Amino acid sequence: MRNLELPGRSPVHATEGMACTSHPLSSQVAIDTLKAGGNALDAAVAACAVQCVVEPESTGIGGDCFCLYSPEGAAAPIAFNGSGAAPAAATAEWYGDQGITDIERHSPHAVTIPGAIDGWHQLVRDHGTLSLGTLLQPAIAYAWNGYPISSRVHMDFKGQIDLLAKDENASRVFMPGGKVPDVGQLHRQPELAATLEAIAEGGRDAFYTGAVAEDIVSYLQSKGGLHTLEDFTAVKGDYVSPISVDFRGHQIFQCPPNGQGVIALLLLNIMSGIEPGTDLLSVDRIHTEIEAIRLAYAIRDLYVADPAQVDVPVDRLLSGDNASALRKEIDPAKAGSALPDIRPPAHAATVYISVVDKDRNACSFINTLFGSFGSGLFAPRSGVMLQNRGQGFTLEIGHPNCIAPGKRPLHTIIPGMISRDNRAVMPFGVMGGQYQAAGHMQFLTRYFDFGLDLQEAMDQPRFFADPTTGDVQVETGIPDDVRDGLRAKGHHLVAPPKPIGGSQAIWIDWEQNVLTGGSDPRKDGCAIGY
Repeated sequence: MRNLELPGRSPVHATEGMACTSHPLSSQVAIDTLKAGGNALDAAVAACAVQCVVEPESTGIGGDCFCLYSPEGAAAPIAFNGSGAAPAAATAEWYGDQGITDIERHSPHAVTIPGAIDGWHQLVRDHGTLSLGTLLQPAIAYAWNGYPISSRVHMDFKGQIDLLAKDENASRVFMPGGKVPDVGQLHRQPELAATLEAIAEGGRDAFYTGAVAEDIVSYLQSKGGLHTLEDFTAVKGDYVSPISVDFRGHQIFQCPPNGQGVIALLLLNIMSGIEPGTDLLSVDRIHTEIEAIRLAYAIRDLYVADPAQVDVPVDRLLSGDNASALRKEIDPAKAGSALPDIRPPAHAATVYISVVDKDRNACSFINTLFGSFGSGLFAPRSGVMLQNRGQGFTLEIGHPNCIAPGKRPLHTIIPGMISRDNRAVMPFGVMGGQYQAAGHMQFLTRYFDFGLDLQEAMDQPRFFADPTTGDVQVETGIPDDVRDGLRAKGHHLVAPPKPIGGSQAIWIDWEQNVLTGGSDPRKDGCAIGY
Protein backbone atom coordinates (compact mmCIF):
# COMPACT_ATOMS: atom_id res chain seq x y z
CA MET A 1 0.00 0.00 0.00
CA ARG A 2 1.31 3.45 -0.90
CA ASN A 3 2.25 6.13 1.60
CA LEU A 4 -0.97 8.13 1.80
CA GLU A 5 0.94 11.26 2.87
CA LEU A 6 2.56 11.45 -0.56
CA PRO A 7 0.99 12.39 -3.90
CA GLY A 8 -0.28 9.45 -5.87
CA ARG A 9 -3.27 7.30 -6.66
CA SER A 10 -4.89 4.43 -4.83
CA PRO A 11 -6.40 1.44 -6.61
CA VAL A 12 -10.13 1.67 -7.27
CA HIS A 13 -12.44 -1.01 -5.81
CA ALA A 14 -15.99 -1.88 -6.86
CA THR A 15 -18.34 -4.85 -7.21
CA GLU A 16 -20.69 -4.40 -10.20
CA GLY A 17 -18.40 -3.28 -12.98
CA MET A 18 -15.20 -1.40 -13.75
CA ALA A 19 -13.50 0.37 -16.63
CA CYS A 20 -9.94 1.63 -16.89
CA THR A 21 -8.82 3.82 -19.80
CA SER A 22 -6.29 6.57 -20.47
CA HIS A 23 -8.96 9.31 -20.67
CA PRO A 24 -11.66 10.14 -18.07
CA LEU A 25 -14.37 10.78 -20.67
CA SER A 26 -13.69 7.35 -22.13
CA SER A 27 -13.80 5.64 -18.74
CA GLN A 28 -17.09 7.35 -17.95
CA VAL A 29 -18.65 6.31 -21.25
CA ALA A 30 -17.62 2.71 -20.57
CA ILE A 31 -19.38 2.82 -17.19
CA ASP A 32 -22.44 4.47 -18.73
CA THR A 33 -22.54 1.66 -21.30
CA LEU A 34 -22.42 -1.00 -18.58
CA LYS A 35 -25.21 0.71 -16.67
CA ALA A 36 -27.29 0.88 -19.86
CA GLY A 37 -27.17 -2.90 -20.22
CA GLY A 38 -24.05 -3.33 -22.32
CA ASN A 39 -21.43 -5.90 -21.47
CA ALA A 40 -17.67 -5.50 -21.15
CA LEU A 41 -17.09 -5.83 -24.90
CA ASP A 42 -19.72 -3.19 -25.66
CA ALA A 43 -18.21 -0.85 -23.09
CA ALA A 44 -14.68 -1.29 -24.46
CA VAL A 45 -15.77 -0.46 -28.02
CA ALA A 46 -17.81 2.57 -26.89
CA ALA A 47 -14.86 3.79 -24.83
CA CYS A 48 -12.45 3.24 -27.71
CA ALA A 49 -14.66 5.17 -30.12
CA VAL A 50 -14.64 8.11 -27.70
CA GLN A 51 -10.87 7.96 -27.46
CA CYS A 52 -10.66 8.08 -31.25
CA VAL A 53 -12.21 11.53 -30.85
CA VAL A 54 -10.78 12.90 -27.59
CA GLU A 55 -7.29 11.34 -27.95
CA PRO A 56 -6.92 11.68 -31.72
CA GLU A 57 -3.14 11.58 -31.56
CA SER A 58 -3.19 8.20 -29.82
CA THR A 59 -5.80 6.30 -31.75
CA GLY A 60 -8.38 6.54 -34.48
CA ILE A 61 -10.69 4.74 -36.86
CA GLY A 62 -7.87 4.88 -39.41
CA GLY A 63 -5.92 2.41 -37.27
CA ASP A 64 -6.02 -1.19 -36.04
CA CYS A 65 -7.21 -3.14 -33.00
CA PHE A 66 -6.58 -6.38 -31.08
CA CYS A 67 -8.76 -7.93 -28.39
CA LEU A 68 -8.72 -10.68 -25.76
CA TYR A 69 -12.19 -11.41 -24.39
CA SER A 70 -13.12 -13.87 -21.62
CA PRO A 71 -16.91 -14.44 -21.56
CA GLU A 72 -18.04 -14.82 -17.94
CA GLY A 73 -14.41 -15.07 -16.88
CA ALA A 74 -13.48 -18.04 -19.08
CA ALA A 75 -9.91 -19.15 -18.42
CA ALA A 76 -8.88 -19.16 -22.08
CA PRO A 77 -9.87 -15.91 -23.79
CA ILE A 78 -11.19 -15.39 -27.28
CA ALA A 79 -8.51 -13.62 -29.31
CA PHE A 80 -9.11 -11.28 -32.25
CA ASN A 81 -6.59 -9.79 -34.67
CA GLY A 82 -7.96 -6.60 -36.21
CA SER A 83 -4.76 -5.44 -37.88
CA GLY A 84 -4.78 -4.28 -41.46
CA ALA A 85 -2.55 -5.38 -44.32
CA ALA A 86 -0.44 -3.88 -47.07
CA PRO A 87 -2.12 -3.03 -50.39
CA ALA A 88 -2.33 -5.83 -52.97
CA ALA A 89 0.15 -3.99 -55.18
CA ALA A 90 2.79 -3.53 -52.45
CA THR A 91 5.82 -5.64 -53.36
CA ALA A 92 9.41 -5.14 -52.28
CA GLU A 93 10.38 -5.25 -55.93
CA TRP A 94 8.09 -2.31 -56.72
CA TYR A 95 9.68 -0.20 -54.00
CA GLY A 96 13.13 -1.16 -55.26
CA ASP A 97 12.22 -0.15 -58.80
CA GLN A 98 11.08 3.23 -57.47
CA GLY A 99 14.35 3.73 -55.61
CA ILE A 100 12.58 3.58 -52.24
CA THR A 101 14.87 2.03 -49.63
CA ASP A 102 12.94 2.96 -46.48
CA ILE A 103 9.26 3.41 -45.66
CA GLU A 104 9.01 6.95 -44.37
CA ARG A 105 6.41 7.86 -41.78
CA HIS A 106 4.78 10.76 -43.65
CA SER A 107 4.22 8.84 -46.84
CA PRO A 108 1.31 6.82 -48.24
CA HIS A 109 3.52 3.72 -48.15
CA ALA A 110 3.41 3.81 -44.35
CA VAL A 111 -0.40 3.45 -44.43
CA THR A 112 -1.76 -0.10 -44.22
CA ILE A 113 -5.47 -0.70 -44.74
CA PRO A 114 -7.20 0.19 -41.43
CA GLY A 115 -8.64 -2.81 -39.58
CA ALA A 116 -10.25 -1.16 -36.54
CA ILE A 117 -13.81 -0.63 -37.80
CA ASP A 118 -14.06 -4.17 -39.15
CA GLY A 119 -12.76 -5.43 -35.80
CA TRP A 120 -15.34 -3.41 -33.85
CA HIS A 121 -18.07 -4.68 -36.16
CA GLN A 122 -17.18 -8.35 -35.80
CA LEU A 123 -16.61 -8.26 -32.05
CA VAL A 124 -19.83 -6.39 -31.28
CA ARG A 125 -21.81 -8.60 -33.67
CA ASP A 126 -20.47 -11.80 -32.13
CA HIS A 127 -20.07 -10.92 -28.45
CA GLY A 128 -21.84 -7.65 -27.70
CA THR A 129 -25.38 -6.98 -26.52
CA LEU A 130 -25.87 -3.50 -28.00
CA SER A 131 -25.60 -2.35 -31.61
CA LEU A 132 -22.48 -0.70 -32.98
CA GLY A 133 -24.62 2.28 -33.92
CA THR A 134 -25.68 2.72 -30.30
CA LEU A 135 -22.12 2.37 -29.05
CA LEU A 136 -20.85 5.11 -31.37
CA GLN A 137 -23.29 7.77 -30.14
CA PRO A 138 -21.11 9.23 -27.33
CA ALA A 139 -18.15 9.55 -29.71
CA ILE A 140 -20.35 11.22 -32.31
CA ALA A 141 -21.58 13.73 -29.72
CA TYR A 142 -18.04 14.66 -28.66
CA ALA A 143 -16.92 15.01 -32.27
CA TRP A 144 -19.83 17.33 -33.13
CA ASN A 145 -20.18 19.29 -29.90
CA GLY A 146 -16.55 19.43 -28.82
CA TYR A 147 -14.39 18.01 -26.06
CA PRO A 148 -11.94 19.79 -23.76
CA ILE A 149 -8.26 19.22 -24.53
CA SER A 150 -6.66 17.47 -21.54
CA SER A 151 -3.11 17.89 -20.28
CA ARG A 152 -1.46 14.82 -21.80
CA VAL A 153 -3.32 15.28 -25.08
CA HIS A 154 -2.07 18.88 -25.27
CA MET A 155 1.49 17.73 -24.66
CA ASP A 156 1.19 15.11 -27.39
CA PHE A 157 -0.29 17.66 -29.83
CA LYS A 158 2.62 20.03 -29.17
CA GLY A 159 5.10 17.23 -29.81
CA GLN A 160 3.71 16.68 -33.31
CA ILE A 161 3.45 20.26 -34.62
CA ASP A 162 6.02 19.62 -37.36
CA LEU A 163 4.18 16.50 -38.54
CA LEU A 164 0.77 18.19 -38.52
CA ALA A 165 2.11 21.16 -40.43
CA LYS A 166 3.10 18.88 -43.33
CA ASP A 167 -0.53 18.09 -44.15
CA GLU A 168 -2.92 20.95 -44.85
CA ASN A 169 -5.93 18.86 -43.83
CA ALA A 170 -4.39 17.76 -40.53
CA SER A 171 -3.16 21.26 -39.68
CA ARG A 172 -6.58 22.73 -40.45
CA VAL A 173 -8.28 20.41 -37.93
CA PHE A 174 -5.64 19.99 -35.22
CA MET A 175 -3.94 23.40 -35.43
CA PRO A 176 -6.88 25.79 -35.84
CA GLY A 177 -5.60 29.32 -36.20
CA GLY A 178 -2.08 27.99 -36.72
CA LYS A 179 -1.54 26.53 -33.25
CA VAL A 180 -2.57 23.50 -31.24
CA PRO A 181 -5.50 23.97 -28.84
CA ASP A 182 -4.72 24.95 -25.25
CA VAL A 183 -5.48 22.79 -22.23
CA GLY A 184 -9.19 23.08 -21.50
CA GLN A 185 -10.04 24.50 -24.93
CA LEU A 186 -12.96 22.88 -26.74
CA HIS A 187 -12.00 21.08 -29.93
CA ARG A 188 -14.34 19.71 -32.60
CA GLN A 189 -13.98 17.27 -35.47
CA PRO A 190 -17.10 17.65 -37.64
CA GLU A 191 -15.83 15.58 -40.59
CA LEU A 192 -15.06 12.68 -38.27
CA ALA A 193 -18.47 13.11 -36.62
CA ALA A 194 -20.19 12.71 -39.99
CA THR A 195 -18.13 9.60 -40.77
CA LEU A 196 -18.97 8.05 -37.40
CA GLU A 197 -22.64 8.79 -38.05
CA ALA A 198 -22.38 7.04 -41.41
CA ILE A 199 -20.84 3.98 -39.73
CA ALA A 200 -23.51 4.04 -37.00
CA GLU A 201 -26.19 3.97 -39.68
CA GLY A 202 -24.56 1.81 -42.38
CA GLY A 203 -22.20 -0.42 -40.38
CA ARG A 204 -18.67 -1.39 -41.38
CA ASP A 205 -19.48 -1.14 -45.08
CA ALA A 206 -19.98 2.60 -44.67
CA PHE A 207 -16.25 2.79 -43.92
CA TYR A 208 -14.88 0.22 -46.37
CA THR A 209 -17.07 1.09 -49.36
CA GLY A 210 -18.71 4.23 -50.64
CA ALA A 211 -17.80 7.83 -49.93
CA VAL A 212 -15.48 7.27 -46.94
CA ALA A 213 -13.34 4.65 -48.66
CA GLU A 214 -13.30 6.70 -51.86
CA ASP A 215 -12.08 9.76 -49.94
CA ILE A 216 -9.26 7.82 -48.25
CA VAL A 217 -8.17 5.94 -51.37
CA SER A 218 -8.23 8.96 -53.68
CA TYR A 219 -6.25 10.97 -51.12
CA LEU A 220 -3.59 8.27 -50.73
CA GLN A 221 -3.36 7.74 -54.47
CA SER A 222 -2.84 11.48 -54.94
CA LYS A 223 0.23 11.09 -52.71
CA GLY A 224 1.53 8.13 -54.72
CA GLY A 225 -0.02 5.33 -52.67
CA LEU A 226 -0.85 1.88 -54.03
CA HIS A 227 -4.18 1.59 -52.19
CA THR A 228 -7.36 0.65 -54.05
CA LEU A 229 -11.03 0.38 -53.22
CA GLU A 230 -10.64 -3.39 -53.63
CA ASP A 231 -8.06 -3.37 -50.82
CA PHE A 232 -10.63 -1.74 -48.53
CA THR A 233 -13.44 -4.07 -49.54
CA ALA A 234 -11.23 -7.08 -48.75
CA VAL A 235 -10.51 -6.14 -45.11
CA LYS A 236 -11.44 -8.86 -42.65
CA GLY A 237 -10.05 -9.33 -39.15
CA ASP A 238 -9.49 -12.82 -37.77
CA TYR A 239 -10.29 -14.80 -34.68
CA VAL A 240 -7.01 -16.46 -33.69
CA SER A 241 -5.79 -18.92 -31.05
CA PRO A 242 -4.19 -17.15 -28.08
CA ILE A 243 -0.72 -18.14 -26.90
CA SER A 244 0.35 -18.36 -23.26
CA VAL A 245 3.01 -19.21 -20.70
CA ASP A 246 2.95 -19.89 -16.97
CA PHE A 247 4.41 -17.16 -14.75
CA ARG A 248 4.38 -17.50 -10.97
CA GLY A 249 1.42 -19.90 -11.08
CA HIS A 250 -0.63 -17.74 -13.44
CA GLN A 251 -1.37 -18.33 -17.12
CA ILE A 252 -0.47 -15.23 -19.13
CA PHE A 253 -2.30 -14.97 -22.47
CA GLN A 254 -1.38 -12.94 -25.53
CA CYS A 255 -2.51 -12.69 -29.14
CA PRO A 256 -0.16 -14.59 -31.45
CA PRO A 257 2.02 -12.95 -34.14
CA ASN A 258 1.93 -10.71 -36.17
CA GLY A 259 1.90 -8.92 -32.79
CA GLN A 260 4.81 -8.86 -30.35
CA GLY A 261 2.88 -10.60 -27.55
CA VAL A 262 5.15 -13.62 -28.04
CA ILE A 263 8.06 -11.40 -26.97
CA ALA A 264 6.27 -10.34 -23.78
CA LEU A 265 5.88 -14.05 -22.98
CA LEU A 266 9.51 -14.70 -23.87
CA LEU A 267 10.59 -11.97 -21.46
CA LEU A 268 8.47 -13.50 -18.70
CA ASN A 269 10.07 -16.88 -19.40
CA ILE A 270 13.52 -15.32 -19.06
CA MET A 271 12.64 -13.50 -15.84
CA SER A 272 10.94 -16.56 -14.33
CA GLY A 273 14.38 -18.12 -13.86
CA ILE A 274 15.90 -15.06 -12.17
CA GLU A 275 15.61 -14.38 -8.45
CA PRO A 276 13.79 -11.06 -8.01
CA GLY A 277 15.85 -9.81 -5.10
CA THR A 278 14.45 -7.23 -2.71
CA ASP A 279 14.86 -3.96 -4.65
CA LEU A 280 13.22 -3.60 -8.04
CA LEU A 281 15.22 -0.41 -8.70
CA SER A 282 18.63 -1.82 -7.80
CA VAL A 283 21.45 -1.55 -10.33
CA ASP A 284 21.65 -5.33 -10.73
CA ARG A 285 17.91 -5.79 -11.23
CA ILE A 286 17.61 -2.99 -13.78
CA HIS A 287 20.73 -4.21 -15.60
CA THR A 288 19.25 -7.71 -15.86
CA GLU A 289 15.97 -6.41 -17.25
CA ILE A 290 17.77 -4.19 -19.77
CA GLU A 291 19.81 -7.13 -21.05
CA ALA A 292 16.77 -9.41 -21.23
CA ILE A 293 14.89 -6.75 -23.21
CA ARG A 294 17.75 -6.32 -25.67
CA LEU A 295 18.00 -10.04 -26.33
CA ALA A 296 14.25 -10.54 -26.67
CA TYR A 297 13.77 -7.60 -29.02
CA ALA A 298 16.62 -8.77 -31.24
CA ILE A 299 14.73 -12.05 -31.60
CA ARG A 300 11.51 -10.15 -32.26
CA ASP A 301 13.04 -8.22 -35.14
CA LEU A 302 14.43 -11.39 -36.68
CA TYR A 303 11.38 -13.64 -36.44
CA VAL A 304 8.04 -11.94 -35.70
CA ALA A 305 5.94 -11.39 -38.82
CA ASP A 306 2.63 -12.36 -40.40
CA PRO A 307 2.21 -16.12 -39.82
CA ALA A 308 -0.16 -16.31 -42.78
CA GLN A 309 2.80 -15.68 -45.09
CA VAL A 310 5.89 -16.89 -43.20
CA ASP A 311 6.69 -19.46 -40.54
CA VAL A 312 6.99 -17.86 -37.09
CA PRO A 313 8.48 -20.45 -34.68
CA VAL A 314 6.32 -19.54 -31.67
CA ASP A 315 6.80 -22.86 -29.84
CA ARG A 316 10.57 -22.68 -30.20
CA LEU A 317 10.66 -19.04 -29.10
CA LEU A 318 8.65 -19.89 -25.97
CA SER A 319 10.51 -23.07 -25.10
CA GLY A 320 12.23 -23.44 -21.76
CA ASP A 321 15.50 -24.20 -23.55
CA ASN A 322 15.34 -20.89 -25.41
CA ALA A 323 14.71 -18.92 -22.21
CA SER A 324 17.56 -20.74 -20.46
CA ALA A 325 19.96 -20.06 -23.31
CA LEU A 326 19.09 -16.36 -23.32
CA ARG A 327 19.55 -16.07 -19.54
CA LYS A 328 23.07 -17.44 -19.97
CA GLU A 329 23.81 -14.62 -22.42
CA ILE A 330 23.26 -12.02 -19.68
CA ASP A 331 26.56 -10.94 -18.11
CA PRO A 332 25.79 -9.59 -14.62
CA ALA A 333 28.88 -7.36 -14.74
CA LYS A 334 28.45 -5.49 -18.00
CA ALA A 335 26.20 -4.56 -20.89
CA GLY A 336 26.15 -7.03 -23.77
CA SER A 337 27.81 -6.56 -27.12
CA ALA A 338 26.08 -5.07 -30.13
CA LEU A 339 22.97 -6.82 -31.42
CA PRO A 340 21.81 -7.16 -35.04
CA ASP A 341 21.39 -3.74 -36.69
CA ILE A 342 17.62 -3.71 -37.15
CA ARG A 343 15.93 -0.35 -36.70
CA PRO A 344 12.21 -0.38 -35.97
CA PRO A 345 10.37 2.97 -36.03
CA ALA A 346 9.98 4.84 -32.77
CA HIS A 347 7.53 7.21 -31.07
CA ALA A 348 4.41 5.06 -31.10
CA ALA A 349 1.01 5.91 -29.62
CA THR A 350 -1.89 3.67 -28.64
CA VAL A 351 -4.85 3.42 -26.27
CA TYR A 352 -5.48 0.40 -24.07
CA ILE A 353 -8.77 -0.38 -22.29
CA SER A 354 -9.71 -2.84 -19.54
CA VAL A 355 -13.38 -3.53 -18.71
CA VAL A 356 -15.06 -6.12 -16.46
CA ASP A 357 -18.84 -6.23 -16.06
CA LYS A 358 -21.29 -7.62 -13.49
CA ASP A 359 -21.28 -11.05 -15.17
CA ARG A 360 -17.47 -11.01 -15.08
CA ASN A 361 -17.07 -10.81 -18.81
CA ALA A 362 -13.52 -9.48 -19.06
CA CYS A 363 -12.29 -7.44 -22.00
CA SER A 364 -8.72 -6.48 -22.86
CA PHE A 365 -8.85 -4.11 -25.83
CA ILE A 366 -6.24 -2.07 -27.68
CA ASN A 367 -6.50 0.33 -30.62
CA THR A 368 -3.76 2.30 -32.34
CA LEU A 369 -2.50 4.64 -35.05
CA PHE A 370 1.10 3.56 -34.21
CA GLY A 371 2.89 6.93 -34.25
CA SER A 372 1.35 9.93 -32.55
CA PHE A 373 -1.12 11.06 -35.25
CA GLY A 374 0.02 8.03 -37.25
CA SER A 375 1.36 8.96 -40.66
CA GLY A 376 0.10 12.52 -40.31
CA LEU A 377 -1.92 11.96 -43.49
CA PHE A 378 -5.50 13.11 -42.95
CA ALA A 379 -8.29 12.23 -45.38
CA PRO A 380 -9.87 15.61 -46.19
CA ARG A 381 -13.61 14.90 -46.41
CA SER A 382 -13.99 11.95 -44.03
CA GLY A 383 -11.81 13.32 -41.21
CA VAL A 384 -9.85 10.07 -40.86
CA MET A 385 -6.26 10.24 -39.62
CA LEU A 386 -4.34 7.36 -41.18
CA GLN A 387 -1.94 5.07 -39.37
CA ASN A 388 1.72 4.43 -40.18
CA ARG A 389 1.78 0.68 -39.47
CA GLY A 390 3.54 0.08 -42.78
CA GLN A 391 6.70 1.22 -41.01
CA GLY A 392 6.58 -2.11 -39.23
CA PHE A 393 7.70 -3.75 -42.48
CA THR A 394 11.20 -4.05 -43.86
CA LEU A 395 12.07 -3.75 -47.56
CA GLU A 396 14.79 -6.40 -47.26
CA ILE A 397 13.83 -9.16 -49.69
CA GLY A 398 13.87 -12.54 -47.95
CA HIS A 399 13.34 -11.14 -44.44
CA PRO A 400 10.28 -12.67 -42.70
CA ASN A 401 8.83 -9.19 -42.21
CA CYS A 402 9.46 -7.94 -45.76
CA ILE A 403 6.47 -6.11 -47.19
CA ALA A 404 4.25 -8.17 -49.51
CA PRO A 405 0.73 -7.95 -50.99
CA GLY A 406 -1.96 -8.43 -48.35
CA LYS A 407 0.64 -9.00 -45.63
CA ARG A 408 0.26 -7.74 -42.07
CA PRO A 409 3.28 -5.97 -40.54
CA LEU A 410 4.99 -6.63 -37.25
CA HIS A 411 2.60 -5.08 -34.72
CA THR A 412 3.52 -3.63 -31.35
CA ILE A 413 0.07 -3.47 -29.71
CA ILE A 414 -0.68 -6.39 -27.39
CA PRO A 415 -3.65 -6.81 -25.04
CA GLY A 416 -3.03 -9.20 -22.14
CA MET A 417 -5.20 -11.51 -20.03
CA ILE A 418 -4.29 -13.56 -16.95
CA SER A 419 -6.00 -16.70 -15.66
CA ARG A 420 -5.64 -18.66 -12.45
CA ASP A 421 -7.60 -21.62 -11.06
CA ASN A 422 -9.43 -21.98 -14.38
CA ARG A 423 -10.79 -18.42 -14.36
CA ALA A 424 -9.76 -15.11 -15.85
CA VAL A 425 -8.39 -12.89 -13.11
CA MET A 426 -6.98 -9.83 -14.91
CA PRO A 427 -7.32 -8.07 -18.24
CA PHE A 428 -4.27 -5.81 -18.52
CA GLY A 429 -2.25 -3.89 -21.04
CA VAL A 430 0.56 -1.42 -21.48
CA MET A 431 0.68 1.31 -24.14
CA GLY A 432 3.83 2.71 -25.65
CA GLY A 433 4.63 1.19 -29.02
CA GLN A 434 7.94 -0.66 -28.96
CA TYR A 435 7.91 -0.60 -25.15
CA GLN A 436 4.80 -2.74 -24.80
CA ALA A 437 6.38 -6.20 -24.59
CA ALA A 438 8.93 -4.92 -22.07
CA GLY A 439 6.12 -3.07 -20.30
CA HIS A 440 4.10 -6.25 -19.82
CA MET A 441 7.12 -7.92 -18.23
CA GLN A 442 7.89 -4.94 -15.99
CA PHE A 443 4.30 -4.50 -14.83
CA LEU A 444 3.76 -8.19 -14.04
CA THR A 445 7.10 -8.71 -12.29
CA ARG A 446 6.47 -5.69 -10.09
CA TYR A 447 3.03 -7.01 -9.27
CA PHE A 448 3.87 -10.69 -8.72
CA ASP A 449 7.53 -10.62 -7.68
CA PHE A 450 7.64 -7.48 -5.54
CA GLY A 451 4.16 -7.52 -4.01
CA LEU A 452 3.06 -4.08 -5.19
CA ASP A 453 -0.61 -3.38 -5.72
CA LEU A 454 -1.89 -2.69 -9.23
CA GLN A 455 -1.50 1.06 -9.00
CA GLU A 456 1.93 0.91 -7.37
CA ALA A 457 3.13 -1.47 -10.07
CA MET A 458 2.11 1.10 -12.70
CA ASP A 459 3.51 4.08 -10.79
CA GLN A 460 7.07 2.77 -10.52
CA PRO A 461 9.77 4.56 -12.55
CA ARG A 462 10.35 2.95 -15.94
CA PHE A 463 13.29 2.32 -18.21
CA PHE A 464 13.55 0.82 -21.67
CA ALA A 465 16.37 -0.48 -23.85
CA ASP A 466 15.29 1.28 -27.05
CA PRO A 467 15.71 -1.09 -30.03
CA THR A 468 15.69 1.92 -32.36
CA THR A 469 18.83 3.55 -30.94
CA GLY A 470 20.41 1.09 -28.49
CA ASP A 471 20.13 3.73 -25.75
CA VAL A 472 18.48 3.06 -22.41
CA GLN A 473 15.63 5.47 -21.78
CA VAL A 474 15.37 6.23 -18.06
CA GLU A 475 12.56 8.15 -16.35
CA THR A 476 13.37 10.78 -13.74
CA GLY A 477 12.34 8.55 -10.84
CA ILE A 478 15.46 6.38 -11.17
CA PRO A 479 17.91 7.59 -8.45
CA ASP A 480 21.24 9.17 -9.42
CA ASP A 481 23.36 6.48 -7.73
CA VAL A 482 21.51 3.80 -9.70
CA ARG A 483 22.15 5.71 -12.92
CA ASP A 484 25.86 5.86 -12.08
CA GLY A 485 25.89 2.13 -11.46
CA LEU A 486 24.24 1.42 -14.80
CA ARG A 487 26.72 3.64 -16.64
CA ALA A 488 29.54 1.77 -14.93
CA LYS A 489 28.17 -1.44 -16.46
CA GLY A 490 28.34 0.13 -19.91
CA HIS A 491 24.79 1.39 -20.46
CA HIS A 492 24.20 4.67 -22.29
CA LEU A 493 21.34 6.42 -20.50
CA VAL A 494 19.08 9.04 -22.08
CA ALA A 495 15.92 10.85 -21.08
CA PRO A 496 12.81 9.49 -22.82
CA PRO A 497 11.13 11.88 -25.28
CA LYS A 498 7.93 11.55 -23.23
CA PRO A 499 6.79 9.46 -20.25
CA ILE A 500 7.33 5.79 -21.02
CA GLY A 501 4.10 4.01 -21.84
CA GLY A 502 0.81 3.88 -20.01
CA SER A 503 -1.19 1.02 -18.54
CA GLN A 504 -4.53 -0.19 -17.22
CA ALA A 505 -5.59 -3.36 -15.42
CA ILE A 506 -8.47 -4.85 -13.43
CA TRP A 507 -8.00 -7.68 -10.94
CA ILE A 508 -11.01 -9.96 -10.34
CA ASP A 509 -11.26 -11.33 -6.81
CA TRP A 510 -13.71 -14.18 -7.31
CA GLU A 511 -13.97 -15.06 -3.61
CA GLN A 512 -14.84 -11.55 -2.43
CA ASN A 513 -16.65 -10.61 -5.67
CA VAL A 514 -14.58 -7.42 -5.81
CA LEU A 515 -12.92 -5.71 -8.75
CA THR A 516 -9.70 -3.72 -8.25
CA GLY A 517 -8.47 -1.41 -10.99
CA GLY A 518 -5.58 0.87 -11.75
CA SER A 519 -4.81 3.46 -14.42
CA ASP A 520 -1.41 4.86 -15.31
CA PRO A 521 -0.57 8.38 -14.01
CA ARG A 522 1.44 9.04 -17.19
CA LYS A 523 -1.88 9.53 -18.98
CA ASP A 524 -4.97 11.61 -18.22
CA GLY A 525 -7.25 8.65 -17.56
CA CYS A 526 -8.64 6.84 -14.56
CA ALA A 527 -10.23 3.69 -13.24
CA ILE A 528 -13.95 3.97 -12.48
CA GLY A 529 -16.11 1.35 -10.82
CA TYR A 530 -19.63 1.08 -9.46
